[in-house]
Amino acid sequence: MIFKYHPPVLIQKLFGNFIWITSNNKILLTFDDGPTEAATLKILSILKTNKIKSVFFCIGNNIKQHPELTRKILEGGHTIANHTMSHKLINKISREEAVNELKSFNDLMKEKFNYQVKYFRPPHGRFNLKTNNILNELNLKCVMWSLLSYDFENKIEKVKYAIDKFLKENSIIVFHDNTKSSEIIEEALNYTINNAIRKGYQFGEPEDCLK
Repeated sequence: MIFKYHPPVLIQKLFGNFIWITSNNKILLTFDDGPTEAATLKILSILKTNKIKSVFFCIGNNIKQHPELTRKILEGGHTIANHTMSHKLINKISREEAVNELKSFNDLMKEKFNYQVKYFRPPHGRFNLKTNNILNELNLKCVMWSLLSYDFENKIEKVKYAIDKFLKENSIIVFHDNTKSSEIIEEALNYTINNAIRKGYQFGEPEDCLK
């Protein structure tokens, strides 16, 4: 399943135990695919300047490659969540392999950083009916989104269009911590933050937003 800008209401109802919007009418910024040398520090700098806490849906292999960036995310008070070990589409692999993709990530964070992972987001937003059972088995909550920024297309005007048209006070926004978005991520974040402030919206803490 893949969505344009925001997910269909029918899908939200069918997977009502997934988190699609915030629970406190505050905006939550989320970042997929990191950590990366291309974008992580840029993102962290802007979040620190604006005193915003976010969720980083990281890839396990990237954590292995960049443990120092992982520590910086944690030191900044942000939440690290499971985006699988190797970014495989969990709706295209066996149940056993899917469980291994998620469990290996959780084990890595526990072993290397003594960190208990609570949240998961499927790569490319793709999932199927077996996803529920796997998440229940591993005690993970699935966090989707209500606003796809399209920053991965590296076109700032497309990001601005998405924010202008679809930003709401309870939005969960997905950006990307990767090379595809690295050239525009700073402008995209600053535009989003300024737009939200101008509309009188607030940014929330991950734990409060995802209750």
